[in-house]
Amino acid sequence: MKALDKAISIVGGATRLAEKLDVSSMTVSHWRHRDNGVVPANRVIPIFNATGVTPHELRPDLYLNPTDGLPAQEARA
Repeated sequence: MKALDKAISIVGGATRLAEKLDVSSMTVSHWRHRDNGVVPANRVIPIFNATGVTPHELRPDLYLNPTDGLPAQEARA
């Protein structure tokens, strides 16, 4: 399962994720289908905050290590 699909599943659907990010459901659909599950860099942390899906899972090209982008207390856990 792609990380974006995991995030969508956690919140209960693409529309719910869109609401949490204050974007249209069409935007989430574009990330999912047109962009092949790759979310824009500026949306990685908001998705993490809304779902717990880590920045590394969402964009391993930007967050190379599993703890990159995590708050300090979570990175140590």
